[in-house]
Formats: sequence, structure tokens, C-alpha cells
Amino acid sequence: MTSIRRFLRSEDGPTAVEYAVMLALIVATCMSAVSALVANTQSSYNYSAGEINNAISSASSSS
Repeated sequence: MTSIRRFLRSEDGPTAVEYAVMLALIVATCMSAVSALVANTQSSYNYSAGEINNAISSASSSS
């Protein structure tokens, strides 16, 4: 507990506020990256599902 108090009182290097801002930026970047990844994955799965459905329908209609 005393090390936390000493850290918060110290004025050397980045302050706790600066650490919080950096953490918020890192979290925001990670969230946007994951969001983009989810969108791309969903698009890929939807395309694959459509192709599989097309293959099944064309196979069943040609029988």
C-alpha cells in the first residue's frame, strides 16, 4: 500500500493520469481492431455459408 502512495506522490516520469490516458488509448485501439476482425470474420462466414447453400441446392436440383 505504501508503494502505491509513493507512486502517486512521485513526480518523476509519467504520472498516474498519463498512464490512465495511455491505457485508454490502448484499450480503444484493441477494441477497434477486434471489431474490424469480427466484421471480416462474419463476412467470410456468410460468404462460405452462401456458397455451401448454392452447392447443396444445385446438387439436389440436378439429381
